[in-house]
Amino acid sequence: MAPLAWSQRRAFVEPNVPYDGRFTFVRLRYTQGYRMAWSADYPAMERNFMAILGDLSVMRVHRKGSNVHVLNDPQLAHYPVAYLTEPGYWYPTDEEALALRNWILKGGFLIVDDFYFERQWAVFEAGMRKVLPEARIEPLKVSHPVFHSFFSIRTLDGMTHPATPAAKAVYLGIHEDNDPAKRLQVVINFNNDIGDYMEWSGEGWYPVNLSNDAYKFATNYVVYGLTH
Repeated sequence: MAPLAWSQRRAFVEPNVPYDGRFTFVRLRYTQGYRMAWSADYPAMERNFMAILGDLSVMRVHRKGSNVHVLNDPQLAHYPVAYLTEPGYWYPTDEEALALRNWILKGGFLIVDDFYFERQWAVFEAGMRKVLPEARIEPLKVSHPVFHSFFSIRTLDGMTHPATPAAKAVYLGIHEDNDPAKRLQVVINFNNDIGDYMEWSGEGWYPVNLSNDAYKFATNYVVYGLTH
């Protein structure tokens, strides 16, 4: 049976795990826009990723649970890394944008994934401009520390999704004070979907090298977010 698109799935949210100092995968749930888009690849992706991350590293991780938070949930302050998927359908309210801005400025690291083509980019960019109005969104080079925080990634080519061969994967970022020498605050996977590769990594739907690369990028993002 082929993977179901997120639009065909029911949105089921598991209970959040209690905060106990272990690394918890946090997914952001937006309230405006397509109501289920935030749940793409949930929760299989985070379960698979936490199993791999726990085996690869000495990190204490929640393998059997994860969290979903709306952008203005005060509990988000407990967690330094968060994942936003399908931002081509994301329309943050003023309150949500302010809360996410404050979280980022206090040290939060945001991973943005799974969106394609100019229409979805325009929606994402408008939302991010509400969050960080002065931010510059700039391409990242393979030499950036985020690509070498755990695995040493040698190329940013080759992650084109089989379902969208016309879209070349692009990696972009937002730095603190728009200074590339300072902390990367947001990493953006455009024309890419590492979450999808991780969700189906055990089912054989995608080439092994793409699934492996997805785990490498995701691991580097988390390690960077925890160490910067």
